[in-house]
Amino acid sequence: MRKIVVAIDGFSSTGKSTIAKELAKTLNYIYVDTGAMYRAVTYYALKNGLITDEELNKPSLIESLDKIHISFKYNSEKEFSEVYLNGENIEDQIRTLEVSRYVSPVATISEVRKKLVQQQQLMGKEKGIVMDGRDIGTVVFPDAELKIFMTASAETRAKRRFKELLERGHNLSYEEVLENVTTRDKIDSSREDSPLIKAKGAFEIDNSFLAIEEQVETLLKLVDRAIKKGPIIK
Repeated sequence: MRKIVVAIDGFSSTGKSTIAKELAKTLNYIYVDTGAMYRAVTYYALKNGLITDEELNKPSLIESLDKIHISFKYNSEKEFSEVYLNGENIEDQIRTLEVSRYVSPVATISEVRKKLVQQQQLMGKEKGIVMDGRDIGTVVFPDAELKIFMTASAETRAKRRFKELLERGHNLSYEEVLENVTTRDKIDSSREDSPLIKAKGAFEIDNSFLAIEEQVETLLKLVDRAIKKGPIIK
């Protein structure tokens, strides 16, 4: 059976990564979390003093891009690939609210996007890949056989993110998380370079009230159709 590219885009905290991981695991495809790649660059900026007093030093970050090497290594115990920055496992470090606060501004930088998009396109050259992010169906793989756009209300997404952060031991309020979610939505949707929009031909899924199992089942049906009949045109 031929393999395809599944491009999943959508707003923050819609559970794109969770669904993409499950789908890739079921299909025996490679999974790539592009959001984690932008988080890795953001973490590098924070760690190296390129973000001070809430100001991002864009010129210095651009000059440092050649020093940033991102890779994924599969963790058999956790059953997913973790993110490494210059050989260091930073999977936990990139999931903090501090990184979330700055990842959207970092992702607006054209030079950052260009570098990461090139890496992402190379990853999908052989097909058999599930990739999620903000511009996968519009920029990275505009010819993907299956494009998905995931959405949910800001309040629903903030509740999910708040719960996740609490489980990780972070001390913060729901209001802080909701503000972060809405701010990221605005930045992601209004940036000049590769704004977050629904790709042409994308199948939209509002998962505000859908269980993970229901979403995976829906996607598997769409994948089967795309494999047998070609790209789904909406």
